Amino acid sequence: MSEKDKIVAPLTFGHDDLVIEDKTTNYNGFFNVNTLTFRHKLFAGGWSGSVKRELFERGNAVIVLPYDIERDQIVMLEQIRIGCIANSDKPWMLELVGGMVEPGEQNEEVAHRETEEEAGLKLRNLMPMVNYLSSAGGTSERLYLYAGQVDSSKAGDICGLDYEDEDIKVHVVSRQQALQYMNDGVIENAATIIALQWLELNLDKLKNAWR
Repeated sequence: MSEKDKIVAPLTFGHDDLVIEDKTTNYNGFFNVNTLTFRHKLFAGGWSGSVKRELFERGNAVIVLPYDIERDQIVMLEQIRIGCIANSDKPWMLELVGGMVEPGEQNEEVAHRETEEEAGLKLRNLMPMVNYLSSAGGTSERLYLYAGQVDSSKAGDICGLDYEDEDIKVHVVSRQQALQYMNDGVIENAATIIALQWLELNLDKLKNAWR
């Protein structure tokens, strides 16, 4: 799709309709938490009063759905997640390859690096799927999703980096099994759900591109 063919979202306001009055850093560590004070135009006319909101800033991330087009298999990861400890029936999550975008890195570099580190696989091809804000009410994080062509027979067993405290169990499942996990609620990770749905909608497109 060319730039002129892209659909423009029917949004009423833009950045010019917002005034940031103050930005205060509350915490600066591996993640940052800032407080923003701002005013914005109102749909009924005029301007709002000062609004104060906390913003969790963790940078952007890349997610890869490792797909073996010959075997119709998907490589998935199982690892402990702190969010699951706090708010899930099980502390471990079934998800896809993913990692943070470091300063100066391109998204594709992250995709290749994380697929090797977390699944023991090399990507043959890479296709952008979608990108989105993970939870715009409280964080600036944007996730970039890719489909990656792999040979699932070469997947690792237990992967991850010791210095990042990663302990990752690699699972190779059929595409239909992954979809069943999604439909049964076994998969609780939003990026994984979105990626699997994209794959179903664009499977023919992907096969034509990779074959």
